[in-house]
Amino acid sequence: MQEYANKQALIDEITKRAKLFIDEFRFVNNLDKDILLDEVDRAPSQMIAYQLGWINLILSWEQDNKDGKEVITPTPDYKWNNLGGLYQSFYDQYVDNSLETLIDMFERDVNKIIQLVESYNDKELFEQGGRQWATTTPSSWPIWKWLHINTVAPFKSFRTKIRKWKKIRGI
Repeated sequence: MQEYANKQALIDEITKRAKLFIDEFRFVNNLDKDILLDEVDRAPSQMIAYQLGWINLILSWEQDNKDGKEVITPTPDYKWNNLGGLYQSFYDQYVDNSLETLIDMFERDVNKIIQLVESYNDKELFEQGGRQWATTTPSSWPIWKWLHINTVAPFKSFRTKIRKWKKIRGI
């Protein structure tokens, strides 16, 4: 897994990968946003909804921690062995939004994640135990790792998916 020398390196990578990912959707017709192809496991709207879902989960975990609430990851309604159900809840939550709205929401929420990263000191970000929510699994990852696997990593893998989707569709 990619590691980061410092906070700014993480911010730069999130920013870079988010832009590369979301720019792939700028030429997808809104009428095509829900088309699911056999060769690609998600429709364009689902790809963005997945990203929005995870970003907003992290933001909600952080807010709940600040409010003194115990965070249950991924959510009280979904356990780690039912991520398919969690993903479907993301798709359902954003299904009625246009592609333009989803893109705007994504850009807004990536900025919120960047602000969150900026708010951490290096110890919180890079050492285990930075937040209660980051210690809710046996691996007790540092916050940076949670951020990486829920932003940078899927931004890369889903960019490959949307590019394949566009190629098949002739876009």
